[in-house]
Amino acid sequence: MYEISIFNTIAESGLSLLDPQKYHLKKEALDSADGIVLRSYDLKKVEFPQNLKAIARAGAGVNNIPVEACCHKGIVVFNAPGANANGVKELTLLGMLISSRKICEGVAWSRSLTGDVESQVEKGKKNYAGPELKGKTLGVVGLGAVGVEVANMGIKLGMKVVGYDPFLSLERALGLSWDVQYHPSLDSVLRESDYISLHVPLMDETREMFNKEAFSKMKDGVKIINNARGGLVKDEDIIEALNSGKVGRYVTDFPNATLNRNEKVVPIPHLGASTPESEDNSAVMAVEQLKDFLENGNIVNSVNFPNCSLPRTPGTHRVTVMSRDASNIIGHISEVLEKHQYKIVDMINKTRGSCGYAIVDLDTPVTQDLLDDLTAIEGTQRVYRL
Repeated sequence: MYEISIFNTIAESGLSLLDPQKYHLKKEALDSADGIVLRSYDLKKVEFPQNLKAIARAGAGVNNIPVEACCHKGIVVFNAPGANANGVKELTLLGMLISSRKICEGVAWSRSLTGDVESQVEKGKKNYAGPELKGKTLGVVGLGAVGVEVANMGIKLGMKVVGYDPFLSLERALGLSWDVQYHPSLDSVLRESDYISLHVPLMDETREMFNKEAFSKMKDGVKIINNARGGLVKDEDIIEALNSGKVGRYVTDFPNATLNRNEKVVPIPHLGASTPESEDNSAVMAVEQLKDFLENGNIVNSVNFPNCSLPRTPGTHRVTVMSRDASNIIGHISEVLEKHQYKIVDMINKTRGSCGYAIVDLDTPVTQDLLDDLTAIEGTQRVYRL
């Protein structure tokens, strides 16, 4: 029986995939937990039990999880990239529209009217006019699951779309509309764009990357939409840019006290993934990945260990080996298997930075003596019999 600790509200469509004959679910109780499923709960100051094997985030961002510490402890961290992509894409479209058309201000003004509302509307509507998106240039910074969706959407809206991502994967590149213009330089995207949409993860390299220097390279009156992470934009600098007119409007899904005081900021209360479809997709993806790891040892969409999967062959017996800073780990594993007279039916080994992971299918059942000898290999973190 696997013990799974649930933090936040996780959609039943995901939790229902955990067979009650195999999994015991508990609410925010970490003792003896084999796995954790969560959304935004902050785990950075939590003491993990020794038994914890994996954490599954029902969403893309993992800044609420101590990823590097988990790597050192042999805890696999999963996320759900792309599960909420359509929801965020749609919110980005809304952000682009309300940054142009003064819709929020117009609605608020209309609600304030009394008496002959129709006449007042006809006289005052000119104060809430704004440009169309068609024919304008959209800059997409970050071409992951969401960024590709947003870029393709811009093309369908009749916009010129320029994109930047120094780590663009082949899979995402193939998903881009052919007429999205990829730029190798962020500066060129900043210079050309009438609208800039942010879709990069928050990490040391990207924190406050949109600052005074970046704003100085943009067109006057540029509209910025941030549905990625609040920390990508330096608050003091965006306020200064808004006040000077360098930035015409800032639409963010990450309000705070500083931003809320500026009338040119449109503060959306973190609604990017707040759709039933996104919550279902994220929960299902996170739970399926956690299950596949606990039951089969396969790693898919991990943010700290290498993606490593091997189909199970009927009649075989599986063992997995986690390692860190280990040299010639495959050679050492093979020596131990030869010592115990095991035949390897199938095997895969992957590394990611200093983290290594191997899946080995054997012809006969795995004994405790074999597990002990594999664990004794220098650099081995954890060994599992599945």
